[in-house]
Amino acid sequence: MLRLTVPRVGLALAGVLLLAYAFVVAPGAWRATADAPAATASVPAGGVFPPAGRAFFGVMTDKGPYDLTDTDRFAAAARRAPQLMLFGASWASAAFDRSLFDRIAERGMMPMLGWEPWDHTVDEAARRTGLPARRVDRIRATQPDFRLDRIAAGDFDGYLRSWADGVRSLGYPVAIRFAHEMNGDWYPWCERANGNRRGDYVRAWRHVHDVFTAAGATNVTWVWSPNARWDKTTAGLGGLYPGDDYVDWVGVTGYYGTGAFTKTYWSFDQIFGPTIAEIRGVTGKPLVVTETGASDVDARKARWIRETFDSLPRYRNLIGLVWFEVDKEQDWRIADSPAAAEAFAESVATDRYDLTWSPAMTPRTGPDG
Repeated sequence: MLRLTVPRVGLALAGVLLLAYAFVVAPGAWRATADAPAATASVPAGGVFPPAGRAFFGVMTDKGPYDLTDTDRFAAAARRAPQLMLFGASWASAAFDRSLFDRIAERGMMPMLGWEPWDHTVDEAARRTGLPARRVDRIRATQPDFRLDRIAAGDFDGYLRSWADGVRSLGYPVAIRFAHEMNGDWYPWCERANGNRRGDYVRAWRHVHDVFTAAGATNVTWVWSPNARWDKTTAGLGGLYPGDDYVDWVGVTGYYGTGAFTKTYWSFDQIFGPTIAEIRGVTGKPLVVTETGASDVDARKARWIRETFDSLPRYRNLIGLVWFEVDKEQDWRIADSPAAAEAFAESVATDRYDLTWSPAMTPRTGPDG
């Protein structure tokens, strides 16, 4: 008969506790799909995100945190779970909702909010008209209620404070990509649209930042994200950068899609290189490709993905890339393309992308040591 000595009781209790952790606690710590086992690696208690010598990859889907089905499909295709999720919110209708941020964080992804001062339904209605793209751009960019000078003057301060209080209450880091692609002319916050004037963008940015700082929402990583310059609709960056005291990460958006944006094959370096060089002329802050994707119109999507990931390490202090996993205008998704999925999975299987995010981590804001 087994005698219950003190050491044996201790061992038995330890075994019970380990089993309880394995079957109850551990699954809740990371709810990844079975097809993306790499994401189940131990989550660091703290440290810098991303660590020195590493870079993250993130995802933006059509439904974002409202429905994570497409995120799971993306993770399965990539065979490694993303460490960041970008999702959008329109000032005209979106109130702060903690559950959206928590849903992302519980999946081991840092939330990045694309915060857009406009009424996005104007854009949706304009697209349904069937008008040419440039006409649609002018319609959606003309929203006088959201002029930049109104933001800077404090007309939205009550709304800003409600979000600042909500973000502060999260208690973990979030990124806010405010008023992106400001060097274009297709959004109401672009200086070349909506009756805005030169200097209005920086004044509006700094005001929003200051409201958050005054509210104690210091857990925000502020992301300034122009569009890659690809034709005359995108202007230079002069006068649009708010300054290093107001920005933590710099971003850039660009896509490869023959038939939609270019007539011939353009590599990542061709699309992004000149704009990154211009950004580096004003700041050395950590750089993120905040939106990108490739179409497969000319059957070069997989090639473009491989060449892109080969190029990324050559750019100084480039710490991450966000893939636009959406079928919009063109199908940018990897999950519906076996060749693209294989190229993406092979590209992120390297040590460079072998990292996890946890709420205890501090976003990198300085040089990649």
